[in-house]
Amino acid sequence: MPTLNWLKSEFGYGYDSGNVLSIIPGRVRFSEERRSGGSYRRVFKNAVLPYLRPDSRVLELGPGKGSWSRAILKFIPQGELHTVDFQDVSAWLNPESFSGRLTCHQVHDNTFAGLPDDYFDFFWSFGVLCHNEGASILNILKHVRRVLKPGARSVHQYGDWDKLNQFGWGKGGVPQEFKHQKDQDIWWPRNSQEVMTNIATEAGWQVEQADLDLLRRDSIILLRKA
Repeated sequence: MPTLNWLKSEFGYGYDSGNVLSIIPGRVRFSEERRSGGSYRRVFKNAVLPYLRPDSRVLELGPGKGSWSRAILKFIPQGELHTVDFQDVSAWLNPESFSGRLTCHQVHDNTFAGLPDDYFDFFWSFGVLCHNEGASILNILKHVRRVLKPGARSVHQYGDWDKLNQFGWGKGGVPQEFKHQKDQDIWWPRNSQEVMTNIATEAGWQVEQADLDLLRRDSIILLRKA
């Protein structure tokens, strides 16, 4: 299931978690936070905000309807946000409303073709790598290094089966029968902090933290481009 063709079609409706910065979460965000075991507001405060400056150039992978995008844009008033998605997200994100600070790129693979070299300060995704197999994650992390500045940070939520086992499959909203199926047949492929660290290292990244410890079900990795 986690093939490029599946990823291109599965999320065509536009994923939307609501306002990730509000103190009181909306219904959808509340449900997602219960399954992931953490607060999106806290994730933003600790995994995104420390790496933003008012003039940051940010690259976001798989924004969907822009829950995290809108939050990022609040904190880069002189900066730029570029989103990369298999879908045309411009109708959802309305880049014309942000005075040139938001650019939406529709892509057909994970090569980041067309984006400028050594341009971005920060690379972010949430709810994306958890649906990708290891080979696909490696491909993403390898190719994206070209468009990031030296010293740029990269932060990503990903599925962590070790934490999922402790948190509980039912509570986490992941079918327990996935344990007995191949990664290509499920939408939550196997991953762990050890595996993710090895993938990121092979892709040429410096792993600063394999997990920022902000979610009980999933891990969030912090990387640095050397």
